[in-house]
Amino acid sequence: MRYKDRVRVILIAAKHLAFAKTRLAPVLPEPERRMLAEAMFRDVLAASTGSQLAERVAVVTSDPGLLKLAREAGAICIDEEYPRGLNVAIGIATDALSAAGATELCTVLSDIPMVTSGDIDEVFKAIAPGRGAVLVPSRDFTGTNIIARSPAGAVPTMFGRMSLVKHLDECRRASVPCEIIRQPRPALDLDLLSDLIEFVRTAGPTHTLNQLTRLGIASN
Repeated sequence: MRYKDRVRVILIAAKHLAFAKTRLAPVLPEPERRMLAEAMFRDVLAASTGSQLAERVAVVTSDPGLLKLAREAGAICIDEEYPRGLNVAIGIATDALSAAGATELCTVLSDIPMVTSGDIDEVFKAIAPGRGAVLVPSRDFTGTNIIARSPAGAVPTMFGRMSLVKHLDECRRASVPCEIIRQPRPALDLDLLSDLIEFVRTAGPTHTLNQLTRLGIASN
């Protein structure tokens, strides 16, 4: 996993399926949440492997099933071993990829199944040369669904509540130039029933839509 010169890497960060999409527990039992989370991961993985600008795609997770899917897609697999929290896992992966020579790292969450290869490439294009960060916010403009950093470890990730402000604060503290890009497709993360309904209304053919159709949500 040794790289040369300047290299762009996409990092997909995914929770263990047993702990994914817990906010959907009121409407979906655990087995169905697992299947939905896997479907979303498949869509994000497909978009990432289709990038024209990234040299490699990497996945960090403790879920063996997701690691198997990543391996089959030719992605670099970083086994978190056990759930440590999203930011800790991303930190482990960032260190490993930086040590291997990655210079620009675009971290994509695994629950934004409408993201496209073009969206990710647009983020890479927006990174300031040499040192910078790009943030793609959630629809409510409080969260962060994609963060790209150059160098890869320029700032730590702060995913969680109010992450957009926290990421901006980290960039300011480290004097890292930062740009916010509004992208409607990656902005839609699927956490609530209303998100699922909006996804069904706007999404094209995807693994996620197929799964929601199977669950009967797409026909509601």
